[in-house]
Order: sequence, then structure tokens, then C-alpha cells
Amino acid sequence: MARKQKTLQQTARKLIAFTTPRSFVAEQFRTLRTNITFSSPDEDIRTMVVTSAAPSEGKSTTSANLAVVYAQEGKKVLLIDGDMRKPTTHYTFHMGNTTGLSSVLTRQTTIEEAIRATSVERLDLLTCGPIPPNPAELLASKSMDALIRQLRDMYDLIIFDAPPVLSVTDGQILANKCDGTILVVSSGNTEKEMAAKAKEAILASNSRIIGAVLNNFELPKDSHYYQYYGSSE
Repeated sequence: MARKQKTLQQTARKLIAFTTPRSFVAEQFRTLRTNITFSSPDEDIRTMVVTSAAPSEGKSTTSANLAVVYAQEGKKVLLIDGDMRKPTTHYTFHMGNTTGLSSVLTRQTTIEEAIRATSVERLDLLTCGPIPPNPAELLASKSMDALIRQLRDMYDLIIFDAPPVLSVTDGQILANKCDGTILVVSSGNTEKEMAAKAKEAILASNSRIIGAVLNNFELPKDSHYYQYYGSSE
């Protein structure tokens, strides 16, 4: 029972837009969704990458919650774990990872068999699958291009949780294939120089940065936002 309770608490922290939709943090994810829409008024963003400069800056939590708020808006959304070196989305949604993106790209299974529905209405998940020895080559392959084209016909929005851009080239490869990129920076942890280098790496991949997320920022307890939304949330 204690283990189950701990699992539920971990899920609540990671998927706050789903578990606590009226919270201040959930509202910020909805604000992010709105800002992304306004950033591209003349065209729909159908594919996006969420990445960071370095590990442990919150990109996976951001991509999961962003996927949730888009699904809550009424869009049919697919979240893809594109981090084929250190995948985490299957933990967030408490699913297995025996098949996934790597399985589809190596023709071990079909996309229909690999995609799974989540507990969030209109949100599906494609986990990483078995970690391959050549993730960058798989992501850069023609099979990946064909998969993205196929998925665009199936979903309103596709969000990739990508590896940190300064750690490996995988994030840049995915950014090049998508309509835009969200860069997550961690307050108090991400150095300005690292954030600047991450921005340069994304732009060098011929991708468009459509937004940046400041994560782990502590709002003062006496802030009027807390008074508006309720301190209990």
C-alpha cells in the first residue's frame, strides 16, 4: 500500500496538469500552450521538440504536461520518447517499454502496435522501446522521416521528448525534423553560457525556437498568484 501511494504521489508531481488541473503550475502549462499558438499565428505547429541544455533540467516533465494540456484543449496528441539513451516517459505514465520507437524504426513492430493510450483522454504515448546501439543513426534515418509523415496524418500534434542538445546530437537531429523547439532551462542550475550554447545548437540544426521554459523557479509565498489560485493547490 505504501509503495502504491508513493507511485501515485510521484505521478501527481510529474503530471500536475492532469492530477491538479486548477493549480498554479498547471495554469502555467496552459499559458505556455497559448504562447506557442501565438508564436505562429499563420501556421499550425504539428510537430515540436522539447529539450534542454543538460540533463535533469525538467524537459521530460515539461513535455508530458504540455502534451496533457494540449489534449485537454481537444487536440489528438502523441507524446514520443525520443530520448533513446535515457528514456523516462514510460515511468511517468507507468507503462512497459518492451516495444516502442526503436522497435518501429527497426521494423520489429508496427506503429499501431507500439502506440498506447494513456489515462488522459486524447493523449497517446509512444515509448522509446529497447535502447539501441545507434540512436542517432535511427533518428536521422529515412524511416524516421516516413514515420513522422505517417503520424502527422494520425494526430493533431506530435511532441518529442528529446535528449539534451549539448550532451548528444540526437536532440538536434529531431529538432531539424520538427516545426519548432521548446528549450527548458532550470532556474539556479542552468548556466547562461550553457543556455546560449543550447540555443546556438538548436538554431544550427535549422530548427525554430518557439519558446523557452524557466523551470524550478520558486515563487514567493506572498505572491498574488498564490492568493488568486489558492495556496492549498
